[in-house]
Amino acid sequence: MRLHLGPKPIWLVTDPDLVRHLLKADEVLVDKGRFVSKLRPIVGQSTLTLNGEENRKRRAVLHSVFAKGVAQKFVPEMSAAIREAAVSASRQSEVSAHALTAPLALRMICIAMFGKDVLSRGDERAIVEAVRLVESDLADELFRVLPLPPWKAAARRRKRELARRMIDTVVARVRARAASSTAVGALISLGLSDVEIRDEIVTMLLAGHHTTGSAAAWILYYLGTVPGLAEELAAEAEASSDDAGELRPEVLPRASKSLAFVREVLRLYPSAHWFSRDVRTDITVRNIPLKAGDSLIFCPWQLHRDEHYWLEPDKFDLTRNFTGKAYLPFGAGPRVCIGMGLANLELQLLALEMATAFSITIKSAVPAPLPTPSVTLIPPDINLSLKVREPRERSVFVPPEPMPVRAAS
Repeated sequence: MRLHLGPKPIWLVTDPDLVRHLLKADEVLVDKGRFVSKLRPIVGQSTLTLNGEENRKRRAVLHSVFAKGVAQKFVPEMSAAIREAAVSASRQSEVSAHALTAPLALRMICIAMFGKDVLSRGDERAIVEAVRLVESDLADELFRVLPLPPWKAAARRRKRELARRMIDTVVARVRARAASSTAVGALISLGLSDVEIRDEIVTMLLAGHHTTGSAAAWILYYLGTVPGLAEELAAEAEASSDDAGELRPEVLPRASKSLAFVREVLRLYPSAHWFSRDVRTDITVRNIPLKAGDSLIFCPWQLHRDEHYWLEPDKFDLTRNFTGKAYLPFGAGPRVCIGMGLANLELQLLALEMATAFSITIKSAVPAPLPTPSVTLIPPDINLSLKVREPRERSVFVPPEPMPVRAAS
């Protein structure tokens, strides 16, 4: 579908088969382009913005850090971070869901990527504030056709420089404190320069925490609004824990209720709600001639809510089948999100830990307003209160059985 968003042709790809075909296409034909390049003032030359062999080399090394099962060894530390943040929030009469989950997601991704206690609370606040400073400006620039007036452009540059200085200070601490066996060590092993390593760390900190933090706010919202959901997840958490009450990492891949919960939240509110590629050479797709320089937009928000592929697509439903091609909250193809497994694990842990130990009451509007589309999908104001649950009598450990699902359409 041709979109009219400026002088250059932009096409929205609405068929999931075609989406996956184009995302797997040779980069000589289709690759990252002008929209992605607009992120470079913040994330620099990193895996998010690079093309070609350099991108593949860095992805291969980082993938070894995020390989399936690697992040699970940090489950006790990530669970402890969730409980600590929740206990602190429970002392307040009311908290913002996103204000709670954004720094918490940052804390968890740092545990998995760099080791425990690498970032201080001040470092976390600096990263969150830096994102706030630049996100709306980046979103504006992505589709801006006419240049800003000089005085507004200068003010925007000053904000961006301030955000960059804040981020650089935190990155220097991360690099100094992180263990050699972590993501920083993997990047150093590639022989990257200090600037290149900084750009990769910035990308992981910003992209990783912001997207997961946004989705995590919806986890809390549904725990507080769907009758019986918290109780079901608390039972699954109990069945997935050891005698000390700690979640068992090897059991989590079979904890089907919490996995379905995470997938449904990411279907309804994919943090990366759109991404793009550019056509590199003239090609014909479905009898439509595309020219070099044309942009292709892929929109998980649209695909995840298309009634051709989902029954009652706007409804929250834990019995869905997520094997269909119209589900891609992390993209698809050779450049699928490197942190997909870690993000899913973080959200699953949040759901299980919060359901087990806390009751959630939503203090803001229900149903919640729509999120705000920006570089990512920003949740609305979701205010809630947390109350510590009374301890439940523990039962004998029984591994959870797979949950039956019904077809998506």
